[in-house]
Amino acid sequence: MATRIRKSLASAGVLLALASSSVIAENIKIAFIDPLSGPFAPVGQNTFHSFQLVADVANREKWAPGHTFEVTGFDNKASPQESLTVLKTVIDQGYRYIVQGNGSGAAGALIDAINKHNERNPGKEIVFLNYAAVDPDLTNSKCSFWHFRLDANSDMKMEAMTTYLAADKTVKKVYIIGQNYAHGQQVTRAAKEYLKRKRPDIEIVGDDLHPIGSVKDFAPYVAKISASGADTVITGNWGSDLALLVKAARESDLKAQFYTYYGYTTGVPTVMGAAAANHVRYVGTWNVNNETYAGKEIIEEFKKKFNDDLYAVTTYSGIQLLAKGVNQAKSTDPVKVAFAMEGQKFKSLNGEVEMRKTDHQLQQPLYVTTWVKTNGKTVKFDQENTGYGWRTDQKVDPYVAAQPTSCSMKRPS
Repeated sequence: MATRIRKSLASAGVLLALASSSVIAENIKIAFIDPLSGPFAPVGQNTFHSFQLVADVANREKWAPGHTFEVTGFDNKASPQESLTVLKTVIDQGYRYIVQGNGSGAAGALIDAINKHNERNPGKEIVFLNYAAVDPDLTNSKCSFWHFRLDANSDMKMEAMTTYLAADKTVKKVYIIGQNYAHGQQVTRAAKEYLKRKRPDIEIVGDDLHPIGSVKDFAPYVAKISASGADTVITGNWGSDLALLVKAARESDLKAQFYTYYGYTTGVPTVMGAAAANHVRYVGTWNVNNETYAGKEIIEEFKKKFNDDLYAVTTYSGIQLLAKGVNQAKSTDPVKVAFAMEGQKFKSLNGEVEMRKTDHQLQQPLYVTTWVKTNGKTVKFDQENTGYGWRTDQKVDPYVAAQPTSCSMKRPS
């Protein structure tokens, strides 16, 4: 009798352990909400695949032991309104974590909607990891406990860009062109302010904002740039808007130097080709041709799996941050994980980074790069099989580009 009781208790213990294990272990579902159709689909598809691959790496290397990550794509067509419709869908399907980045307008709409949802639905909170929407207001006047920005905001990038540009005494006349929405407007403002502070002798000879995603021929804009006598162009354009701008500049043989935020995004390298060598730069959070070739393995795995180039280090940092939050919180509950992600310091592919607690803006190194022919040494990786890639000109320490914040964050009790 005693033996049977002991065996029953032992069996019960095993079942309890298995039950506990099944409760603890969880598949953490992440909804990717960004354009998967339309003019910005190539960029959306690239970053979606990047998140998927990083999730695979995280699962393989057990970044969050006992848990797995799964990323599913939802098409918002680059529209703030469509993003809200998609958000309702993913909430209804039980997603508690979302990622988005292509468009600060969509990001702002999502932040407002998530704030309202979380306030009205305690126990069903949503956390938003923003990997590329860089309007500074998102971590200033619109900052939210539920929103974490993984990319450097546009002011941080402009700080690094204008510091580098200011040291080039050949720059005399600058033309600014951008997309007419939150991000493009912020780039224009920051370029004027920072150049005035650092190089008051530089003349701003033009300033254009154009409709986002609808200009098919940038030749008229390039004609204005050429007529202005600009030796340098600053643009926050991305995706097809940057590719078409560079294409028009190439076809008109414009000799001006281009300083971009997103020269590496899908489609732009192919358009640039040899004609843009030594004429186009970008300032961003990473360069695949970095000082130690950190990330070499994942770059090669991405190329093999998707026949594409991985360029968004923020996807890697995002899954890292989420995994560290889950590990520290010992939970997948979004509220507990959000608190645990605040102040996290870790090493990403671009170096030491920190999720600043005050505004949820990731502090990280930045890179200034130039489009050049690959040489097998400092520029091993090309983009889009062009034989050209990005040379690291300068790695900027986090403190150089760091910006103050006006965030007054309301945290849950």
